[in-house]
Amino acid sequence: MISYFGTIYRNTKAILQGHWITLRYMFKPSVTVHYPDEKLVPFEKFRGALLFDAGTCISCNLCVKACPSNCIQLENATNETGKKVAKVAWYSIDFGKCNFCRLCEEACPTKPKSVWHSLDYEVVFTKRDEMVRCWKKDFPFAGKYWDTKAKDFLEPEGQIHIHDVEPRRN
Repeated sequence: MISYFGTIYRNTKAILQGHWITLRYMFKPSVTVHYPDEKLVPFEKFRGALLFDAGTCISCNLCVKACPSNCIQLENATNETGKKVAKVAWYSIDFGKCNFCRLCEEACPTKPKSVWHSLDYEVVFTKRDEMVRCWKKDFPFAGKYWDTKAKDFLEPEGQIHIHDVEPRRN
């Protein structure tokens, strides 16, 4: 009989504690984000999609050497005589292979970094071609992809960026 009333007491206490928590949160303001019109901004250390700035890259190949997935490729630019210069002709990252380890960003010696992780957490790929992003001079930070049917570089459709210009880590 004592255990019966003890069980009733514990269950009633648990129900009242649950109701008390509900009552406390009922009068607080809601924290609803109206997705997809509003986006949450991730923390500064978030590793989103990789972005590249061809203007600051010195084509040192340290990011290619640091990448454990072997998903980064680049080619040095050449001058009129055919000699390599410290600029990049093209740069590509295969997001299908990338494991977002950030070793390429840490290996980059330039200030500001020429390759960095953005805060974008919604990178949309509708075709395999879109997973390989390329950058050349005057390409946007998000890069373009080579469309095998159109035989041209195209900008990916459906990309919703959190920020127009991504914050860089120095």
